Amino acid sequence: MNGPQVKPERTGFRMQPVALLNSLKLRRSLLDSYGQKNIYKFVIGFNLFLISIGSLFYTNNLVGKLEERELRQVKLFAESLRYAINSDYDEDLNGIMEMIREANTFYEIPAIYVDENNMPAAHNNLAFPTNASPETQERLIEENLAKMKAQHSPIPVELGEGRIGNVYYSNSFLLTQLRYYPYIQLSGIFIIGFLAYLAFSSARKAEQNQVWVGLAKETAHQLGTPLSSLMAWTEYFRSDPDMDPSIAEEIEKDVQRLEMITTRFSNIGSVPTLKEEKVAEVVAGFIKYLQRRVSSKVKFFIDDQLNEGQTVLLNRNLFEWVVENICKNAVDAMGGVGEIKISLVPMIAQNEVIIDIQDNGKGMSKANVAKIFRPGFSTKKRGWGLGLTLAKRIIENYHDGRLFVKSSELGKGTTFRIVMQIAGKAGV
Repeated sequence: MNGPQVKPERTGFRMQPVALLNSLKLRRSLLDSYGQKNIYKFVIGFNLFLISIGSLFYTNNLVGKLEERELRQVKLFAESLRYAINSDYDEDLNGIMEMIREANTFYEIPAIYVDENNMPAAHNNLAFPTNASPETQERLIEENLAKMKAQHSPIPVELGEGRIGNVYYSNSFLLTQLRYYPYIQLSGIFIIGFLAYLAFSSARKAEQNQVWVGLAKETAHQLGTPLSSLMAWTEYFRSDPDMDPSIAEEIEKDVQRLEMITTRFSNIGSVPTLKEEKVAEVVAGFIKYLQRRVSSKVKFFIDDQLNEGQTVLLNRNLFEWVVENICKNAVDAMGGVGEIKISLVPMIAQNEVIIDIQDNGKGMSKANVAKIFRPGFSTKKRGWGLGLTLAKRIIENYHDGRLFVKSSELGKGTTFRIVMQIAGKAGV
């Protein structure tokens, strides 16, 4: 080659207009699907709310009418008692009470008559165990009387000469059933609705997972052909004595990078192989790699509080992808200038390791925090808004861990938290 050879300067990847347009279309379609899903949820929830209110209102109206009718029946019962007690008939009071009871069996309203000495003298529609002794019946009458006094005001019975008795009563079994029926009905509706929602969400999630798997594997497949070509060109440049060897080395590094990306996408949808890895070493090694590939004005700090050799079950390729996605989002949030602090803290009681990734960027509003893991959502103009979505799926679906936004404040920065299960004791 003629003339001085200039080592190409490393530049960031820039999306072409067509790719950017496709990215925006995909992001918009993903956000639209989530928006429609939320609308459906609101419509279903609002209809359930209307049904609940209507059912409660209608039932309460029926309960009110039935309470009025039962009150009239008890007043009639009290008036019958007054007439029987004050009459000149020599018939036994219990015999008269039996006739009144037979006339009142339809409503089955439990009632107890207490005489002027505050002693139970007669009762109506009280259930006693078979072959209950007089002592048992007396005790049950006292218990029912206490409940009746707490439930309704007594109906006075004029006995003459200033003597007054009282009739205490409680709601009939029919009224009690009717009072609680709407709550039982609504509970059943909500349980069925909740189970239907879980089934629908499960089916929808399975469908989404199939889309993710298909997209990832197709991407890995499409990258395979140009990768093979690039590897051949690398060997060709190395064989050319006029070619600067550093150029081939730089191309090879990028090819290796693309191979790693292809491996990551290939692992999506497959059960990844998890190995016991020293998590501090994995994080430190990858941050060292990442530091050379982001802005030199971004400084990384690692605060390792783990026991030496602490291991975690993970798939290294996928886990590094998660850390990369979070760190690159942090770099973008800081505008390429700032600090990223990574803290590794043991939670021995919970058998967990916490990895906090904190930046001092622009932060997020509460509304954006709630949407940050949704497919297609992004605060940046470029990209598909899928990086954090995939990161969450990798941690939670493949590593049985948790990934969430621990804190975020506008103008101060954001902290993402990764929670992983400890694989074994230190030094294992």
